[in-house]
Amino acid sequence: MSEFSGMEELLQDFILESCDLLSDVDNKLVELEKQPNNTALLNDIFRGFHTIKGGAGFLNVKAMVTLCHRTENLFDKLRNGELTLNSRVMDVIMDATGVVRDMFGPLSQRQQPVSADPALLAALDEALAGSAASDAAPVAAPVATAPVVAPATTAPATASGAEPNWATLMQVIVPAAAVAAAPASTATPVATQPALAPIPAQVPAAVSGEVLPAAAPAKTPAKAAPAKTNAPVSSSQQENTIRIDTNRLDMVLNLSGEIGLTKNRLTTLRTEILQGHSDPNTLRSLDEAVSQLDLLVSDLQNAVMKTRMQPIGRLFQKYPRLARDLARQLNKEVELIIVGEETELDKTMIEDLNDPLVHLVRNAVDHGIELPEERIAAGKPAKAEVHLTAEQVGDHILIEIQDDGKGMNADVLRRKAIEKGLIDLETANALDEKQCLQLIFLPGFSTKDQISSVSGRGVGMDVVRTNIQKLNGRIDITSVPGEGTRISISLPLTLAILPVLVVRACNQAFAVPLAMVREIIPIDPNVIQEVSNKPTIVVRDEILPLKSLSHLLGWEPTDKPAFGVLMQSAAHSFILAIDSFVGRDDVVIKPLQNIRPKGVAGATLSGDGSVVLVLDMEDLMNNKDVTPAALRTPEYNPG
Repeated sequence: MSEFSGMEELLQDFILESCDLLSDVDNKLVELEKQPNNTALLNDIFRGFHTIKGGAGFLNVKAMVTLCHRTENLFDKLRNGELTLNSRVMDVIMDATGVVRDMFGPLSQRQQPVSADPALLAALDEALAGSAASDAAPVAAPVATAPVVAPATTAPATASGAEPNWATLMQVIVPAAAVAAAPASTATPVATQPALAPIPAQVPAAVSGEVLPAAAPAKTPAKAAPAKTNAPVSSSQQENTIRIDTNRLDMVLNLSGEIGLTKNRLTTLRTEILQGHSDPNTLRSLDEAVSQLDLLVSDLQNAVMKTRMQPIGRLFQKYPRLARDLARQLNKEVELIIVGEETELDKTMIEDLNDPLVHLVRNAVDHGIELPEERIAAGKPAKAEVHLTAEQVGDHILIEIQDDGKGMNADVLRRKAIEKGLIDLETANALDEKQCLQLIFLPGFSTKDQISSVSGRGVGMDVVRTNIQKLNGRIDITSVPGEGTRISISLPLTLAILPVLVVRACNQAFAVPLAMVREIIPIDPNVIQEVSNKPTIVVRDEILPLKSLSHLLGWEPTDKPAFGVLMQSAAHSFILAIDSFVGRDDVVIKPLQNIRPKGVAGATLSGDGSVVLVLDMEDLMNNKDVTPAALRTPEYNPG
């Protein structure tokens, strides 16, 4: 039986509130590093740990109480001026918050977390005693000057004339003692390190953009890691709760009541009509009631959609700590600036955006930002800035990640793609600068020659694009060498309702995502040109391939295509040849049970009750023999 039997709801509330509180603490710690004497921040962080400790104590989570109590005491001394905040104390605090977060993993499984590593508790005790204050640089010192952390087996360096830390030396010389102190259920040995050595700022595994093999040796300095059972909750596990403003629920309730009244009116009119009262007044009243019902249902639909909308700031608040830790690990100075936290997005989309944005932020810090000395030599400030912004543009959300780093060179990307065999020389020479930037989305592409714990495997950006496309979004890149890179992500507000363009081919209706549609043009057989034996049309000096929808589906054409839909995605720009089009519509996609045809995202019903297949254009484009080396289009016969 679980130790939390009968307290499941309290435990769930505690985890939810504490995770939010800890995310807020993380952000304030990043701010505190810039303003170490800010009393308000110190008080807020103290209260955060105190609140978490109180909840953990009520639930009898002793491991969390012990760790939070030590951290709380440390902040009590900091806010009272008994201790001075420095870089080593900050590293210990950051490591403690990471371990507290990891403890929520077993708690979510209704299990007690194991105790924090003794090395971390010893480091907190020494910070409380002021042992780490004498030989550490102030926290305001440049991050780039932080020394590289020695491996865990290296004896700690002490300041000249300082008394060595005998307890720490004992842990280094006899690491088995620390391991023996851990619970017997712990399967993985816990790495220890000197408490006085800077604890390396590492990115928590829960937000890591890349999965490393379990057997791969760590290339970053060892740290006081929690036991295996304290693994954080996977990012793939989505929350099943949501916080809703009561005003929005009141709106749903009011609209439901109005719809009920309108239904009663329709029932009365139906009875009158069945009794033979079909005079103009009755028919006019029926028309008014139906129009009112249509308006109310539309309002109710929008109100329900709003209940799922959450501020994207709940997602963004994780990233300042992520950028800070990675910058410390790479000896870089980076500040993450967030704008538009109040922008609202569907809750499901916010959860699915986490992994792509984590990877983009990591990429900006790792690939985009130069080392401080390189930035100074280039005439830039030593501290780089990464801007993460969100805003609503029409019925879409625009998210941008922009850095002021070294940017990307199109020729270098082209050469790397050729070296890795991702494209051939002929295809590379035909690419313009914008298309060269899109090469980073190819599977296996990486600009790093060596694989590290952060990057170099070539699996990141491909996954980013795939995840964005699953959300019916679009991702674009602009970059200027020496000035920086900007990555823009455009997403619909919600996935519950999809705006589509309904087209017809082979006497069948199909729906294509409206987000991919740029315009509709008539097809004149006289303007079709053959380029490399493939049909193309020139639209405003841009040569675009012409693809027949019937050929993409593998069907025999019944009519000569009369219209072309100019479509654009992250990887393709082309003209889709169709027989005719019906118009714009907003549909709810229903998945096809037990089958998943290639290129079909789902189905919906039209107004007349007929089934309309919703096409997955990216999947349909890859249905033919499409390789990263060359995008081959189906033959198009104008006749």
